Order: sequence, then structure tokens, then C-alpha cells
Amino acid sequence: MEENYTIKEIDPLLLFGANNQRIKQIIKLFPKLKIVVRGNNLKINGNKEEILQFTNKLDLFVSHILRYGALTENQLERLMEDDAEKLIQDTSGGENILHGVGGKVIKAQTSNQRKMVEAMNKNDLLFAIGPAGTGKTYTAVALAVQALKNKQVKRIILTRPAVEAGENLGFLPGDLKEKLDPYMQPLYDALRDMIPAEKLKEFLESGIIEVAPLAFMRGRTLDKAYCIMDEAQNATEGQFRMFLTRMGKSAKFIVTGDITQIDLPKKQTSGLISSVDILKNIQGISFVQLDGKDIIRHKLVKKIIEAYDKSE
Repeated sequence: MEENYTIKEIDPLLLFGANNQRIKQIIKLFPKLKIVVRGNNLKINGNKEEILQFTNKLDLFVSHILRYGALTENQLERLMEDDAEKLIQDTSGGENILHGVGGKVIKAQTSNQRKMVEAMNKNDLLFAIGPAGTGKTYTAVALAVQALKNKQVKRIILTRPAVEAGENLGFLPGDLKEKLDPYMQPLYDALRDMIPAEKLKEFLESGIIEVAPLAFMRGRTLDKAYCIMDEAQNATEGQFRMFLTRMGKSAKFIVTGDITQIDLPKKQTSGLISSVDILKNIQGISFVQLDGKDIIRHKLVKKIIEAYDKSE
């Protein structure tokens, strides 16, 4: 069977890529079809069902470009992997959370990141679990900054276990801030995208935004605050219980972690793993599982994670 497919509504370059590199990449995924590209036209030979699958994918790509004006490599991969209905939702430019530094639009870019947004609109405690690069920490920080800007909370508290230093911060040179900063950089990086430098400095100095190790949460009641525990897989069961019970009446808590990157001593159980099991049936607590399809770093990151997962 032979069929012709013509790109009419968009600039073919947006779909085909420079020197047709992108369309060649797509064609490789349909090895049983013979496809010839000429200008904005594709001549397709092969089985009727496979031709239909191929043209349906092209329709999906064209619809995406018409709607959002572009198609990134990451979006293309997800469009190739998933079903059409889910992809129309998942590969969009995302749901705007706030405008960051220089007018940068901070978005929930994937379906699971949007689930995080929806979860925090409904509940006050969220567990967001997934591998590196899925945007769980970045999305959590964006939600906290949004709440602060909208005066829904009075402060933001960002914390993580300093397990990389074995909590033995005395072995590090300098004052407390200098000792802690190396372990808090991912949180600072997110904040710098969302809050102008002078304003961020003011917030940090006044305590409106606090970045501190998990051990500093003990004995406190965190009210009218947006609290994020990052790298939660490295918190012990006792630390987890301590952190979650700091929650004041008007507080919102997000816990983010990756259960494949636990750095605790072998004899210690990750509080993240046990807490998910203990709390899974409590109403008012949300759980979002992010995966490789949410990875928004370099496309190689997804392949690297998949390779390591297969080797285990």
C-alpha cells in the first residue's frame, strides 16, 4: 500500500529538523515502512496498519506544534512512547506556576509535575518520589515561592539531611553557613531562578526563607510555613517522624526523594521507604511517583538511568 502525507499547517522544518535529521530519526522507528521525504511531502509504502500508526504519530506531532509552537527532543521522545490522549496532556508547555527572574515562566512541564501542583491544591502534605532530573525538587520549590508571593504562607523552610557529611559538619572548614551551603546548592539554584538576587538575599537574611539541615528542625513548630524536605531518602525513620510532626496548623509540607540513591549506612532503614508504607492510607496525604518520562535534563540522563536500572 502507498500513501502520501503532506505537511500543510506548520513549517516542515519544525517537524523535520535541520537537514531532515529529526524526521529521519522518527522514520528509523518504523523499519518496515519505506518512506521518502520530498519537500513537505512524505511518500509512505508498507503495511496498512503500520502506515496508519506512522501517520497518526505525524498528526500528533503536527497538533503539538500547532498548539505550542515547538517540539523539543524530550517532548518528541515522550510523544513516540505514549498514547495520543495522554500525550496531548503531557507534552505541553506545561502549567504555569509563577514568573521567575527576568520574566522566566516556571512551569510544571510533565503530567506528574502537574500532579504535584494538583496535589498541593488539595492537600497539605505531599510525597514526590522519583529519579534524578524529574524536576521534583524544582517544582516543589516553585510551589513554595508561589505560595509566599501569594501571601498564603509567611516563610519557606528548605531542608535536607546532611548525610553526605555524615552529619559531621564539624569536619568542614568555616562557619555554619559555609559548612552547610555545599549540601544545599540544589535548593539555592532553584531559588535563584525564581527570586531576584537582592530580594533572595533579603529573604535569607531575615529568615523569610530558611535553608537548613534536617537536624535543625528538632523542637520547632513550623506554622504558616511552606516546608520542603529534599533528598528525603537519606533521612532516618526517627528524623522523618521528627520532621513530619513539626507541622503547624497552617503549614504545607512537601517531601522529595529518590529511593534508588540512599546514602545511609547499610544497617539504617530509609525513613522515606518506611513512611510511605506507614502513611499511605491516611486521607489528606498525597503521593506522586515520577519516572523516566518526567526527566527534563539532557536526553542522555534518561538513558543513563535506564541503563543503571537494568544492571541491578
